[in-house]
Amino acid sequence: MSYEQWGPAELVAPKKTMPPDVPIELGMVLEDTQTGWVGAVTRVEKSGGMYVFSLEDRRGKSRTFELGYGFLLEGRPVRLTPPSPRPSPTGPKRTASGSVAVEGARARVARASRIWVEGKHDAELVEKVWGDDLRLEGIVVEPLHGVDDLAAAVAEFQPGPQRRLGILVDHLVNGSKESRIAERALAVPGAAGNVLIVGHPYVDVWQAIRPQTLGIPAWPSVPRGTDWKTGVLRAFGWPHATPEDTGLAWQKLLGAVRTYADLEPALLGRVEEAIDFLTA
Repeated sequence: MSYEQWGPAELVAPKKTMPPDVPIELGMVLEDTQTGWVGAVTRVEKSGGMYVFSLEDRRGKSRTFELGYGFLLEGRPVRLTPPSPRPSPTGPKRTASGSVAVEGARARVARASRIWVEGKHDAELVEKVWGDDLRLEGIVVEPLHGVDDLAAAVAEFQPGPQRRLGILVDHLVNGSKESRIAERALAVPGAAGNVLIVGHPYVDVWQAIRPQTLGIPAWPSVPRGTDWKTGVLRAFGWPHATPEDTGLAWQKLLGAVRTYADLEPALLGRVEEAIDFLTA
């Protein structure tokens, strides 16, 4: 869904021909011609022998409709039909990370090695995309809730050949505060060869979700001095006054992520690098 102002699309002059049939899809932006309601399709299900679907507007409010006539798609009338059946998968089944799924495999007993990420949202995103791979390898992801005391945390962990750490840091770019924190952590006794610190260039892991995944042209530009998440939610027109608002917004964003293809390469490569380091 776009964070830009949605307004009713211009009605197309009636034609003698019937509107074309269009299978409904998640993420499709539609307008109900009777009420003027505009939103993105967030749910499609069969109920009582008919299909119903939800349209969510830019403020996060939803309404439910039935398939059929009376909708505009890109300003043109259409007749909404049930979603197209998905073709039977061919080839090996794959996990959300793109790896070949190992059928019938049991989760491995957790290794002493760990992947550390900055916060809860980072951990949930890594789990959603790489969770199957990590369970197969016995790797646990733990949130740090900030990296200001990273050196102390590494020292307490006591890394070694059988206790390795892969650490994912937000905004790890040359000259940043995070880069200096990483240098101090790597100087901890035992860290050399047993601790790998990788990072992405984004201010927050939210930005690692590709804008196309969310149906927006780009992440909003947040003025310096404004809390980044608050600025983003304000630009989206979503509630942003409380931590609960932020948590609900994150769940909505996370829900749009299905596979590795929904994430930016700058995050994908770093997570894969950390996994490879711990399983080598």
